[in-house]
Amino acid sequence: MTIDKAAAISANHESSSDEQFSDEQFSQAQMHNEMLDSFDEELEMELDDQRMDQLLAEYATATGLDGVHSESLSDRQIYFKELFRLQGELVKLQDWVVHNKLKVVVLFEGRDAAGKGGVIKRITQRLNPRVCRVAALPAPSERERTQWYFQRYISHLPAGGEIVLFDRSWYNRAGVEKVMGFCNEAEYEEFFRSVPEFEKMLVRSGIILIKYWFSITDDEQHLRFMTRIQDPLKQWKLSPMDLESRRLWEQYTKAKEIMLERTHIPEAPWWVIEAVDKKKARLNCINHLLSQIEYDKVEHPSVVLPKRVHNPDYIRGPVPKEMFVPAKY
Repeated sequence: MTIDKAAAISANHESSSDEQFSDEQFSQAQMHNEMLDSFDEELEMELDDQRMDQLLAEYATATGLDGVHSESLSDRQIYFKELFRLQGELVKLQDWVVHNKLKVVVLFEGRDAAGKGGVIKRITQRLNPRVCRVAALPAPSERERTQWYFQRYISHLPAGGEIVLFDRSWYNRAGVEKVMGFCNEAEYEEFFRSVPEFEKMLVRSGIILIKYWFSITDDEQHLRFMTRIQDPLKQWKLSPMDLESRRLWEQYTKAKEIMLERTHIPEAPWWVIEAVDKKKARLNCINHLLSQIEYDKVEHPSVVLPKRVHNPDYIRGPVPKEMFVPAKY
């Protein structure tokens, strides 16, 4: 993540010169930027085009950033508008998938804190959860460990008219299981023999399979982990496995390189998302996803709200006051 020092000084409410801008202050400015991004994540849930200008202006006034972060606020405005445009296209894609009974599978892989969950949230945000659902499988049970490796993933594959987003997938074997020693060498090699054939079978069956790897730098992962440690709302995201993955950065890098090399096949190629800038990564991923499926607008009949039926003998019964949730807000 690159932060202009002048902007970072303003964000940190500093007025010192560039020569006086210490590494500690620069780190604090990065943390401040991360907190702004967290704010944006929640703001996205409420924003729409008509209210965007007003909300951004109120935010600038409330934080004392009037005229200081105008370029930054402008960038956010552009991001929001483009996000909403792309989400509108996702709705069209959803209609097309349902109309044509398409089966779509999208895999999201990457290091811990690479931003997979963030882009998944933006993809599903405006879609019907009955059409577009997320599969985020926990660690396998004792019974599942004795099954064919791919077996537990198969039940989550889509039927016609469905989109399934895998927040991590069968590629766990090539990453965390390999690095953490959860599989032996024979199981690891068998995975690489099997996975190309498995994915070819999926594609031959009519499934549209798209695979994304979210790429971040060593420094960026460190920053995101430190932010999670200091943010009580995000501490739950850090598991002992995540912390160990930080220590084993180089082993994960080697495992990733082998995985991409051995499973990048014409029928199901890998697509790498540069994810240091989370907002750009989200937009680039959604834009690319839309380009992978030919779709068009599905025409729907006009919706006419029927007249409400009034029965003269109907009397609405009273609701006991104690049943109401207290109006605290």
